[in-house]
Amino acid sequence: MRSLSIAATGMLAQQLNVEVISNNIANMNTTAYKRQRAEFQDLLYQNDRRVGSQAADNNAIVPAGVELGLGVKTAAVYRITEQGNLTTTGNQLDLAIQGKGYFQVTLPDNTTAYTRAGSFQLDQNGNIVTADGLKITGANAIPSNATSITINQSGQVFVSQQGQTQLAAAGQFSLVSFVNDTGLQPIGNNMFVQTQASGNPVLGTAGNQGFGTILQGFLESSNVNTVQEITNLISAQRAYEMNSKVIQASDEMLQTLNNTH
Repeated sequence: MRSLSIAATGMLAQQLNVEVISNNIANMNTTAYKRQRAEFQDLLYQNDRRVGSQAADNNAIVPAGVELGLGVKTAAVYRITEQGNLTTTGNQLDLAIQGKGYFQVTLPDNTTAYTRAGSFQLDQNGNIVTADGLKITGANAIPSNATSITINQSGQVFVSQQGQTQLAAAGQFSLVSFVNDTGLQPIGNNMFVQTQASGNPVLGTAGNQGFGTILQGFLESSNVNTVQEITNLISAQRAYEMNSKVIQASDEMLQTLNNTH
């Protein structure tokens, strides 16, 4: 009774589908979160009568064979990198990228991670860092006597200092882009690292061709559409229930078979 194992693969697939949807809903308020989508493929087929073979009696070509699929498997969990809505915060260290690009973050092992979550802060040395204290590449340390920080759309950082009328330059944020953003590996904390699938990072300046602009006082919201996710959740739940019904029906058929012997 192959329907038992076939329906089991369907239940496992829909269980993973629900897990992906639940992660999207859980991160609906996570800064710059990109929603994910589970993608599935059918499994191998068993050929009881191969299509295109010759009939035994008259050498005619069989127009349609007998092929039985063995179920479904997960092909990928795809990340959809479309732009999230920009929300104003008024915080001078909140930065949003409008368009393509990632900020560079220096990890404790001196490797580089990438993020679009621009909710930055200052550490005890005046460095612009993430909420976990990881330094952002590009900006210099902000002087202790700085009264305000200005960051333009190109990522240039300027500070106002007491007793000075002219703004002082304090570095510039550079952005990176990838040929395949989906190929980046998420490591948590709103950060990604490069993989062979993502390609090498391309360094550039905000506002230049191929890169978005940096907006100070804004944050990028999650691109999760709650209505769509709830609809997908209901659909996945119904598919799970139908696969369980197949297992129940197959079990009843086996019981009928056993009772006849």
